[in-house]
Amino acid sequence: MDVGALKDLLNRVKEGKVEVDDALRKLRDLPFEEIGFATIDHHRHLRRGFPEVIYGWRKKTEEIIEIITKMQEKEENILVTRLTENKAKIIKDHFPKGNYYPRSRIFTIEVRPIEKRGNGTILVVSAGTADIPVAEEAAVTARFMGNDVETLFDVGVSGLHRLLEKRDIIMGASVIIVVAGMEGALPSIVGGLVDKPVIAVPTSTGYGASFRGLSALLGMLNSCAGGVTVVNIDNGFGAGYAASLINHL
Repeated sequence: MDVGALKDLLNRVKEGKVEVDDALRKLRDLPFEEIGFATIDHHRHLRRGFPEVIYGWRKKTEEIIEIITKMQEKEENILVTRLTENKAKIIKDHFPKGNYYPRSRIFTIEVRPIEKRGNGTILVVSAGTADIPVAEEAAVTARFMGNDVETLFDVGVSGLHRLLEKRDIIMGASVIIVVAGMEGALPSIVGGLVDKPVIAVPTSTGYGASFRGLSALLGMLNSCAGGVTVVNIDNGFGAGYAASLINHL
């Protein structure tokens, strides 16, 4: 339940349009609801501005379906991350209004209209085409959280002129997410060009000595450009969430 829904319920009680007992039933499971294998945080939207996000990896399909059902009963928007295509097909049969994004492995259901609350545009930049799945995870997350999002793909340091050609787009963004594997150099370059927050996302893209993204992670943590913040390897969701919080300030 978000702030708008809670205010609406309380106003309807005040106006006599909803009985107190009916309101209590709606509020009974705030702040959380225990369903055996999960404890759903229905209070999170009130605290954080966005409902609890379902991490789909290693959860059983039936568990995800039950969590979604309980969240829908509270009129919460649904965002499931790291969801395989096979699981998504089954879940889509149960919730036909949902949308699955196979590249980013995200499943969403817009239960309540998404309010655009961002103060500018979030730009998601990928160094290479192989980094796009993580970049798209960030972009889909940020859009679903009520932000305008633009993307700029395959503009890494091996052909820096591609990035500089889009300098107007880069300078116009309010927050920039930069996704890169290999040596992870691109966030430092972008960070040296702009006066906006830069969120760096290392990916596991690369050959043996990249150590599944560890080289990119360490390179980004050692960036000499001020204002570059780093999330975990392949964590596009975390970058999109952080960028949304910044963009809503």
